[in-house]
Amino acid sequence: MSATEQNELLRGGQFLVKETACEDVFTLEDLSEEQKMMRDSTKEFVDKELWAHWERFEKKDYAFTEETMRKAGEMGLLGVAVPEQYGGLGMGFVSTMLVCDYISGATGSFSTAFGAHTGIGTMPITLYGTEEQKQKYVPRLASGEWFGAYCLTEPGAGSDANSGKTKAVLSEDGSHYLISGQKMWISNAGFCNMFIVFARIEDDKNITGFIVENDASNGISMGDEEKKLGIHSSSTRQVFFTDTKVPVENMLSERGNGFKIAMNALNVGRIKLAAACLDAQRRIIKEAVNYANERVQFKTPIVNFGAIKTKLAAMATNTYADESASYRAAKNIEDRIALREAAGNTHQEAELKGVEEYAIECSILKVAVSEDVQACSDEGIQIFGGMGFSADTPMESAWRDARISRIYEGTNEINRMLAVGMLVKKAMKGHVDLLGPATAVGEELMGIPSFDTPDYSALFAEEKDIIKRLKKVFLMVAGSAVQKFGPDLESHQQLLMAAADILIEVYMAESTLLRTEKNAKRYGEDAQKTQIAMTQLYLYRAVEIVQSRGKEAIISFAEGDEQRMMLMGLKRFTKYTNYPNIVALTNLIADQVATDNGYRFD
Repeated sequence: MSATEQNELLRGGQFLVKETACEDVFTLEDLSEEQKMMRDSTKEFVDKELWAHWERFEKKDYAFTEETMRKAGEMGLLGVAVPEQYGGLGMGFVSTMLVCDYISGATGSFSTAFGAHTGIGTMPITLYGTEEQKQKYVPRLASGEWFGAYCLTEPGAGSDANSGKTKAVLSEDGSHYLISGQKMWISNAGFCNMFIVFARIEDDKNITGFIVENDASNGISMGDEEKKLGIHSSSTRQVFFTDTKVPVENMLSERGNGFKIAMNALNVGRIKLAAACLDAQRRIIKEAVNYANERVQFKTPIVNFGAIKTKLAAMATNTYADESASYRAAKNIEDRIALREAAGNTHQEAELKGVEEYAIECSILKVAVSEDVQACSDEGIQIFGGMGFSADTPMESAWRDARISRIYEGTNEINRMLAVGMLVKKAMKGHVDLLGPATAVGEELMGIPSFDTPDYSALFAEEKDIIKRLKKVFLMVAGSAVQKFGPDLESHQQLLMAAADILIEVYMAESTLLRTEKNAKRYGEDAQKTQIAMTQLYLYRAVEIVQSRGKEAIISFAEGDEQRMMLMGLKRFTKYTNYPNIVALTNLIADQVATDNGYRFD
């Protein structure tokens, strides 16, 4: 990375107040040959070992999940993010996202097992462990010889993760801790060899992390496999610790550092979860359009009906937007890691700080993509009609498996509030200048609007202008809310949720536009006609959301002249000069998907 590129690399959240050139974003079309080979080998593994046997994952075949996980380990897929000195492939953040993306499309059961093992089961040791801990555990985890699990959630500690009651008591001779407590919803519990366990020492304010080997003779017992709505072959159990002996050298990081470990693991988990929802959408679209092309009603394939086209276009458009934003953020993280390593940080420090820098984007992606995969699977069922409700087709299981993604890694409600809260905190630390732009928006509202007719002849000229104005909507709403409520803003959850939806749509719409603009310059506009249509359709829907959520937010806290002024500003900032023909865009997108018999934009 050149010095210029380093200086131009946006910090987390700065997308809201600084312009990004399309040349500065990473897209799936930028994959290296090595990354394409990794993607293709991952897809081949999924098609052969997972997709071909999806029915087995619906029959609570936990042994089959373990078996396929071992095969993934033999291929090196469990060690993509693990440094080479610990038996992994040592690949960059984009490559780890890529594998997480394409390995997760066939079944939520395997996706959960893979994510729990490679992410929260292995990553805390690679990022926080001592050299001895890493040498002892990480090579086994990277190869699939051992599997990991993560014990954080308790009956009384879910979103409030730091409130756990599990205790760790130092032995009289100081050689080990005795851990006692109950953990629940533990993925991979039924076949794991090792847990990352969080417990409280004495009356410490924060919990502490420990590496605990799974040994039933050491006070570890488990509940039965949970009966779940989806992810049927993901092993999920309660785990009970009763005076479980843990050597003092198995403390992970420092005493009281467990909450930080948990939160940083969640940041990585959120963007990886977004990636894990991408190929599921591609496969759902493929199955749905295959069926729509073959299913004949009223003497014509149902793919020709406008109602079906609307669904296919929305499914493809959301998937395209989700890809665009996910890989944009992944490359930002990878570049920030490289920047920190160049400055002398260790790999551990660089990765931790690199991901933490983009925690806002991670929360945005977690919310947006998890909700899109749910909508995609729901529409997939609808296209299949009665057959979609049958367990004999993969649509039904896809819908059930998708549902957990809105709960994983912090619920979407928590992540919405986190995204806005973290942005405000960054502004207060001076990392993102919100005050200046918010003040400018306030002054603009007081001024007389321009009545000049802008020149929107260039590709995306109006769309770029609209995105700039959508950013002003967020600054107007959030700036006024912060001014009115100050530190008490976090207690106004409905307002935060509305502001978060505006923030989410800004990031997703801008990422989509930047990807298409970059590729239109690279391949020509004619080659990107469908992608241009998806970009325009996504932005139109985003504007609708911003209008609705902006109005809701404004009337929730503003009154009188202030309210009238802000509502006028909302109308001004969300105005189209030239409305796109939504039906024409929808038909263009759907016809391309039908012709391709699937999603072919990755």
